[in-house]
Amino acid sequence: MTSQVIYLGELRTSATHIQSESKIETDAPIDNQGKGARFSPTDLVATALASCMLTIMGIAANTHRIDINDTNCSVEKIMETAPRRIGKIKIQVHFPKHIKYSDKEKMILEKAALTCPVMESLHPDCIKDIQFLWS
Repeated sequence: MTSQVIYLGELRTSATHIQSESKIETDAPIDNQGKGARFSPTDLVATALASCMLTIMGIAANTHRIDINDTNCSVEKIMETAPRRIGKIKIQVHFPKHIKYSDKEKMILEKAALTCPVMESLHPDCIKDIQFLWS
């Protein structure tokens, strides 16, 4: 089992990762009857994409001895209404400005990010707008 999720009432859940016992709480967003006091489940999906991209880039970076420490992502989730779903995820990947990456390193990292498991799992109708910002 991966996790256990409990409904806490008032459109809030608590998820516990079984192996580590770490917890995540979610709340419905303000535009869908919630308080917006926590990540919404759809926020987690968009955030999971960025986290997965960074993780898989980290694996590639380790393999090819590329420094990506302090690389970070800005994430924006855009919802559709009929049916209510994630219509677009915009991610800007910001690489450290003090590191100069070769074209080969950029290609390795971009390919890793764009083929991460979360990317491969998202519905094709969900637009993934990914920008790699190297300087």
